[in-house]
Amino acid sequence: MPSYTTLTVEVRGRIGIITLNRPEALNAFNQKMSIEIIEAFRELNQHPETIFTVLTGNGRFFSAGADVKAPIDPPPPEYTRSETKVHYLSQFTRALELLRSMIDHSKVLVLALNGPAVGGGAAWFEGVADIVFAAKGSWLQVPFNALGLVPENGSALHFAQNIGIHRANDILMFGRKCSVEELESWGMVNRIFPSEGFHNHVLAFLEEQLAVNDGKSMIETKRLQNSPLRKDRLFAVYESVDALAERFVDGAPRERFAKKRQQLLKGNKANTGDQRGHLKSSL
Repeated sequence: MPSYTTLTVEVRGRIGIITLNRPEALNAFNQKMSIEIIEAFRELNQHPETIFTVLTGNGRFFSAGADVKAPIDPPPPEYTRSETKVHYLSQFTRALELLRSMIDHSKVLVLALNGPAVGGGAAWFEGVADIVFAAKGSWLQVPFNALGLVPENGSALHFAQNIGIHRANDILMFGRKCSVEELESWGMVNRIFPSEGFHNHVLAFLEEQLAVNDGKSMIETKRLQNSPLRKDRLFAVYESVDALAERFVDGAPRERFAKKRQQLLKGNKANTGDQRGHLKSSL
């Protein structure tokens, strides 16, 4: 295995495990993490013995989505709208390859939501995973429209394929927070395990399946399920990248992200002030 800095990757018997490992940033995605996830999927896809690939997180969140502290570089001000769009399209190639690598992943892809997931963390993986497990009490929220964005990386189609168009619209259009218990009742989540010892519960369940079911047959079942969906899923990813680039050409995400950063900065200052006040009162 190559060396990773934002992930841990390990193989336990016939189970490969990718763990997002930026807990101090709630496993938010930066450029490095996106590239390393792509590399990890490539490595496990070529592993000769694994049947399952598990994607999970370290810490209290699965992922808080894109790292707002690492904004997308703006184009030069003299660019035309066409040049501006091409500039932004080039910024999204990592996400496009990340989704393609998951859609084409040959092993059974298991998403193990160890905690809450927001934005990309709640939208990129849930719809294309073959099996979804979640820790009790976790939740998902996709506030793309509130930030002037669109459902990213094909999530509009991927969610609709799993839970239907109306429920997908409720989550993706309005940004409503959904508990994993609710998502289980809709069919997006397969099973909910206790939050304490969650990863051990996931691995124990998968080991039980390997003891009962033939691994190659499970992989072939996955192929038969997903093969008719591949073209539509890939085209949905392309369409969403194109629509996202157009939103950036219009400038809406830049303005809304700027407001969000100001809110976060005010919140940090307020927390710092509260901590100083508490310290003084303690003294």
